[in-house]
Order: sequence, then C-alpha cells, then structure tokens
Amino acid sequence: MNKPIIRIPAEDLTRQYQQIRWEIAAAIDTVLPSGKYTLGPILEQFEHEFAEYCGAKYAIGISNGTEALHLALLALGVGPGDEVITQANTYVATAFAVNYCGATPVFVDIEPQYSNIDVKKIEEKITAKTKVIIPVHIYGHPVDMDPLIELARKYHLKVLEDASHAHGATYKGKRSGGLADAAAFSFYPSKVLGAYGDAGAIVTNDDELNHRLRVLRYMGQEVKHTHLEIGYQQRLDPIQAAVLRVKLRHLDFWIEKRRHIASLYNQLLQDLPIEIPQEAEWAYHVYYLYTIRCNERDQLAEFLAQKGIETQKIYHTPVPLQPCYRYLAYQPQDIPIAYDYANKLLNLPLFPEMNDEEVHLVSQAIHDFYRGKGQ
Repeated sequence: MNKPIIRIPAEDLTRQYQQIRWEIAAAIDTVLPSGKYTLGPILEQFEHEFAEYCGAKYAIGISNGTEALHLALLALGVGPGDEVITQANTYVATAFAVNYCGATPVFVDIEPQYSNIDVKKIEEKITAKTKVIIPVHIYGHPVDMDPLIELARKYHLKVLEDASHAHGATYKGKRSGGLADAAAFSFYPSKVLGAYGDAGAIVTNDDELNHRLRVLRYMGQEVKHTHLEIGYQQRLDPIQAAVLRVKLRHLDFWIEKRRHIASLYNQLLQDLPIEIPQEAEWAYHVYYLYTIRCNERDQLAEFLAQKGIETQKIYHTPVPLQPCYRYLAYQPQDIPIAYDYANKLLNLPLFPEMNDEEVHLVSQAIHDFYRGKGQ
C-alpha cells in the first residue's frame, strides 16, 4: 500500500493567523471605530515602533515595498540621466524603482558565499552618472556593508538598503534599516514581517530625508491642499499599520523559529551534493527564504512536488536578463555567478509555524532523491 501524500506548503500564512487572530481583531477594532482610515495616530505609533526596532530615528509608512524604493530614490535626488547600481539577483522591483525615476539600473554580479552583491565589483561600475548604490540583503542575509559604505563615501554616493528580505537581520550587531542613508522595506504578506495586503516603509536617520518623504508620499503637501511639488498617493493605511504593530511584537520569536528550522535543515542536508545557505560571523540571518543550490534543481523540484512538497525558484532569471531589460544588452557572461546560481537555486519550505516533523519529511525526501529513488 502506498503511503498517503503529506502536503507541505512552501509557505503558509494561515497557521500564523490562527495563532494571533484575536490580537489582530482587537487591533483592527481600534481603527474602524475611529473613522481615521488614512494617516493618523495608529500609523504614527507603528512608524515610531518600527524605527525604534531598526535602531533608526524615523520610519515612514508607504503603500508597498516597490514604492518605498521609488520614493526613497526620489528623495535621495535620483532623476533622469542618473544611474543606480544594484545586484543582478534581486526582485525586479529593485530595478523598476530606478526606472520610475527616469534613471538607469546598473547591475553587478554577486559574491559566491552569501549570494549578495559583490562589493569588490562595484567600483568598476561607477561613472559620473552614478547617484546611489542599492545593496539587497538577499534571502535575509545582510550585505557586508562597511566596505560598501566606505566606497560610497569615496565617490560621494548615497546608499539605499533594500531590506525587504531582512526585517530583524543584523550586521555587526546593528539591525538592517539603520545601516545606510535610508532603507526600504516591503511588508508583503509572506515577508519576515508581513501585513495582510500590500504595505511598506522607508527608514532613515536623516531629518531632511524624513521630511521630504512625508511630503512625497502624500501628494507633495505639508499642509492639506497646498502642494509644494509633484507628489504621490502612497501612504500606508492604518489598518495595515495596526496589523503590523501586532506582528512586530512577535517578530523576534518568529525569527528564532526561522533560524531553528534553517539550522535543522543544515544538519539534515549537510552530507548531500547540494549547497546550503551560509551565515557570516558578522551576520544574523533571518532566513526569509531557505535557498539551496544543486545541479539537478528541476528534477528535484518535480520529485518533491510528487511527494506533496512545494518549493519555489526565487529568482530563477536574473533581472538584467529579463525581457524588459533587453535594451541594456546584458549577457550571462556579464553576471556569471548570478546566472549560474539562478539555474541551480531552489527554495525549500520554511515558515515559522513549520514543525520539526515537516522539516524531517522534506529532508528525507531529498535524501530519497539522491539515493536514486527520484531517477
């Protein structure tokens, strides 16, 4: 008799909701009777709490992570004719935000150990048009920021962290969000800190930047109906802010659960012909994604799917090789490591409510595949 298939999702937001549903209901109930459904005190409270969590002075709630990047770049002075350097293996929104400003994204290959931007390859990409560098803390592991910041200061460039994978991650003891001129966060539902819809934030220590961002996110106005510049309707709404306030209180516990699951995977998979995630001694990885690399990626994914185990391939095409960027004429040989990794990466199931038995089942299935049962 065949064993019944056990379904293990790549991610599952319903388990977390069931654990905190009453806290969420109570939080939303503070917003709805107030009649204040844009801006207001609930949003201000979340902004204060999230800034404090990141070790920064300010957090500005934005409608989503893409617009957080976009508005942050505008506030940093990026415009038509400028160039912004980032890495090849990010989500396309990192680059799109550059285009929204009328600027051109310039892509750098990644280093092989942590899959982050190769800081040593940035300088050769700097031109007179370069305005900003965007390091992306990919999968939840921070970029090595000290040499990057040093390089940026040498050329009088601004640095914008894309911290959308890295809520709570630390670099040499300092949390992401407080490591550069500004940081953009997404609170997309599946993120380490996720809302129940689209949401984002920009974090900064700069007084002038904070002021400009608040003007930009609300139609270019300080005082209602007086529009100082062309602005945007990109506020984070108070219902999502109320949800995020609840979740922020649980965030460190959920991160520890993620790290426990990743550690268990590392232990169970270490003897297989796959590359497992690494963590630098100066880093605190939050494992937004648990990403392995292997030559048999597609066959393994299909084998796991037949076992009821969902996986993901994030991001299986480097951004500069996407059809929309054909005009930039990048080739695989321009980003050899990112291109190679994109063809090998596989994201295994990992979410805080995943139990040890499920981790063992996923790991056992991978062992079965490499013992020949998947051939």
